[in-house]
Amino acid sequence: MSAETLREAERRGAETLAAAGREEAAQTARLLLCHVLNFNFTDYVLAREDLLSPRDTARYEELLTRRASGVPLQYLTREQNFCGLSLYVDERVLIPRQDTECLVEEVLRDGARGELLDLCTGSGCIPLALLKHGNFSCALGADISAEALAVAAENRVRTGLPLELRQSDLFTEIPERFDVITANPPYIESAEIESLSVEVRDHEPRLALDGAADGLAFYRRLAAESGAHLKPGGRLYLEIGMSQGAAVASLLEAAAFSDIQIIRDLAGRDRIVKGSMHAGGTSERGAAPL
Repeated sequence: MSAETLREAERRGAETLAAAGREEAAQTARLLLCHVLNFNFTDYVLAREDLLSPRDTARYEELLTRRASGVPLQYLTREQNFCGLSLYVDERVLIPRQDTECLVEEVLRDGARGELLDLCTGSGCIPLALLKHGNFSCALGADISAEALAVAAENRVRTGLPLELRQSDLFTEIPERFDVITANPPYIESAEIESLSVEVRDHEPRLALDGAADGLAFYRRLAAESGAHLKPGGRLYLEIGMSQGAAVASLLEAAAFSDIQIIRDLAGRDRIVKGSMHAGGTSERGAAPL
């Protein structure tokens, strides 16, 4: 292949990705070029007529091929923005999504503070964002996956935030009580996994996706076990699938939570279920609508 300018490489890359059926082909090609060259957008605009070196061309071709095959862009660039934080991500963790920012925003909107526990923490995106933007005195991120915790540890260093990390199957290694518990657990029904996009199905960790037959397995445990780990008046915030709001709210009600609410995202879909645990673990039934 003869030498080509960045502009020509971007155009060819966009054509390659579009032919493979990848969305936002032109933008992705440009982002991959910027990643290869370690350029920001301004650098790229100023250098568009420069020739791409053979070494950078080979690296760009590798990334184009992998993206065309379905590898998510964030796993190629090793970066995702979440609530204003630039986080490291790779195949060991789910890619933080805007949907999950809704959970962070709800916790902040409520003015929650004190000691925080985030379960199924993955990249650590939720507790890191809450440490950055909230008023928490300390935060613990827990995950069953040692590999996921290694990514969270990278993000702890990257952000400089004092996140404690612990390997635990939900509460098995966590005896403490907290003011706030958050979780974005696996919630996809097992039978639905194969119908997901190739980016999710073939590349994101199945351990972080599969919520068992009905998608509610982790919510049953969280509802049953969270009360023993919340201080009086403590709050539980759960991200959910868009059809799970009523079912998860019912699980919390049965577990003596009160002030239960289903929060919708900007698209109008059920996204968060939250509830409070009052002194003695007793629910003030009827105090809050489902």
